[in-house]
Amino acid sequence: MPEIRPEIRTFPCRSDNIGVLMRDPATGACAAIDVPEAAAVLRALDETGWRLTDILVTHRHGDHVEGIPEVKARTNARVTAPAKAGSAVPQVDATVREGDVVTVGSLAAAVWETPGHCDDHVTYWFEEAGIAFAGDTLFTLGCGRVLEGPPQVLWRSLSRFLPLPDETVIYSGHDYVLSNARFALAAEPENGNLKSRALLAEKARADGRFLVPTTLGEEKATNPFLRATEPGLARAVGMEPGADPAAVFTALREWKNRF
Repeated sequence: MPEIRPEIRTFPCRSDNIGVLMRDPATGACAAIDVPEAAAVLRALDETGWRLTDILVTHRHGDHVEGIPEVKARTNARVTAPAKAGSAVPQVDATVREGDVVTVGSLAAAVWETPGHCDDHVTYWFEEAGIAFAGDTLFTLGCGRVLEGPPQVLWRSLSRFLPLPDETVIYSGHDYVLSNARFALAAEPENGNLKSRALLAEKARADGRFLVPTTLGEEKATNPFLRATEPGLARAVGMEPGADPAAVFTALREWKNRF
């Protein structure tokens, strides 16, 4: 881990999006992860006094990019977006693909293509800082809805997170924690760690907070979509223990769609 940790501010946007600013204390460079809502991002910049230098886009959906033109006009921040998003992201300065590296000051992130929610989705993995910005791929206690491609594609994307250190901090693009917790408990009602996290999520909501970020270790213990190898979850979707994890994941995701 670096001696100087990034400074991060999270804040609500729209109805359930989460805005994120990350600042490198060594250089003063600052990135917004997506711009769901210009007013919320600009307000956070005013409150922190940070100067926005970069916008890192995870995917092309309107609730993640619609605030870019106003924020870029105010800050002249450099917009980096997935190459596969094409022209759907406004005012792009640079495009990225699998294996590329982006920098925010002295902080460097590997670009992972993590399709499933949509074909162009990417995750920004700041390995030295131990932080992953997962957008709508991985949520606290959940995962994104499959909108493009078969569910197995999203399972492969989620599986990329599993080898990361348990202390990896994961930021997602939405606060769906309470609804995700209700589904997770339906799928795995005897999971004691999950019961505790569900109670914590309810308290956080009552206090006006949300359980974002999360850690990979917490998700591996409680998020059913990362636990498709667990025998109990196979049984929960009517399969035998040892069933293909991609098939278990697919059944869980289809169940969640109806939940």
